Amino acid sequence: MIELVLFDFDGTLADTAPGLAKAANMQRHARGLPDMPYQQLRPMASHGARGLLGAALGLTPDDAEYGATRDQFLQDYAACMLTESALFEGVPELLQALERNGLPWGIVTNKVTSLAEPLIAHLGIQPAVVVCGDTTAHAKPHPLPLLHAAEQMYIKPQACIYVGDDLRDVQAGHAAGMLTVAAAWGHCGQEMPVAQWQAHHIAEKPAETWNILQTALSI
Repeated sequence: MIELVLFDFDGTLADTAPGLAKAANMQRHARGLPDMPYQQLRPMASHGARGLLGAALGLTPDDAEYGATRDQFLQDYAACMLTESALFEGVPELLQALERNGLPWGIVTNKVTSLAEPLIAHLGIQPAVVVCGDTTAHAKPHPLPLLHAAEQMYIKPQACIYVGDDLRDVQAGHAAGMLTVAAAWGHCGQEMPVAQWQAHHIAEKPAETWNILQTALSI
């Protein structure tokens, strides 16, 4: 029996790609480069600064200018993220269904606390637990953030399910001993097709997550 539903944030509950892509293109503008098309940047949104700066500028953490560029990217993103983010269609209804049925839900994200908490509050959602990228010593795909969320709720990992739009989410869920749902409506990255992630379930839309919980998991 599932007792706790955990979600990734960027690309799963919230479409934050517009703001992230805007901040990435601002770094290109600073170098006299034209905008990179949104559709090329969107798949990298769940990979954070590393993925977006890699796509937009070809930078890696090993490059000398990466640190300063990452800091500027995060400043630019913080300035626009509230106006450039929204819950995915169907997410409010999914969260309402969980709450009506007394099933607690939370967020486990690699987004740092200083960015995640203001955005969560702005979107008007109230998770029972939030674990951010700087909450624990390791970020996803390490299982520690998921295990920490379960521990905070006094629920065994085996009684949790994790929903995410990135391969790392599924990997973290497996490593934590949780059931996993691949959120195919999200950003989903470019590593491999969602069907190859080895998630326990795939949901094409948020509503399908509730169907999975009702039918496959007998809630």
